[in-house]
Amino acid sequence: MRSQCSLYVDAGYLLASVATRLTGTSLRSGVRVDYDKLIDCLTKQAEGTAGVPLLRVNWYDAAKNALPDPDQQRIGSLPRVKVRLGRVGFNGEQKGVDLRIGLDMVAQSRNGAVDVIFLVSGDDDLTEAVEEAQIHGVQVIVLAIPDRQGHPHGVSEHLQRASDGVELVRPEGLDKAVTRTPAVMPQHVIPRPGPRPGHPSTPRQSPALPASPTPKPGPGVTAPLIVSALPLPRGAESALAYRSETGAKAVVGPEYALEEGQVREAIDSVVSGVVKSFMASATPDDLATALKDRRSIPREVDRALLLDLAHRLNDYDLSDAIRNRLRDRFWEVFEREPV
Repeated sequence: MRSQCSLYVDAGYLLASVATRLTGTSLRSGVRVDYDKLIDCLTKQAEGTAGVPLLRVNWYDAAKNALPDPDQQRIGSLPRVKVRLGRVGFNGEQKGVDLRIGLDMVAQSRNGAVDVIFLVSGDDDLTEAVEEAQIHGVQVIVLAIPDRQGHPHGVSEHLQRASDGVELVRPEGLDKAVTRTPAVMPQHVIPRPGPRPGHPSTPRQSPALPASPTPKPGPGVTAPLIVSALPLPRGAESALAYRSETGAKAVVGPEYALEEGQVREAIDSVVSGVVKSFMASATPDDLATALKDRRSIPREVDRALLLDLAHRLNDYDLSDAIRNRLRDRFWEVFEREPV
């Protein structure tokens, strides 16, 4: 049997990572992807690294009612590409994607179909599947998207240690395949409805950040808010773990005290980036609908908010209080932006 390699792509990780690299936020609609070029880029790198031909690209994504959208149909029609779909949960989270990846990797390794597997993902939950594939004599190499500093974006530390190596996808290939979504049309003025249900007519403004560091606890001084983690030092971004289902703990590491001002600054930064990306790519109808139906944030936008803040705080188990603050801040910023 001739030697072959295989490519496993977690589309949630891939698209969130390339969007973050280009726009600073994981919002998918903020970028335009040429899937032919992107898959060709990954294929050529896998074949070049392994020195053997590619058997197949296995593309994993989530879909509402497991029915492919136009992009997924297009991807599935490409040569040597197999699309496998999980579900979109009630909160817009991916369901069953990492399980499908793990099961397929193990089955293909057990059958001796390939000698090398390239995994485009950062999900900590795939660590055991990687180790099982290795037991059957298959090498597993993680293909990671580089961040702006040239480090692997959002790859679990456990997954890095378990794999046979981590290789960065070549930036020149990404630059050809992924571009910013152009503004749909010049900004329009859209009539704004009254206050959001349950909220005051004047949006609540977040207090200004303190000009000086918060004083240390002492007599008459209140201790700062303690949150589970602080962003890792420069150069350690690769320890952050991407999760396809934001909200589940995916990072095991040292804990740091995070003061209230830093939490507020992280929320403001994430909201600002997501709002700008959403407003740059949304149609006037999308914006008008969001302003009219202000009971819930569009699912894709909400998912980007949660994922970006989890990455920023190095905490993939965001509390309900933090989530509520994040969503409230989104509406405050979004409702006062000119559209």
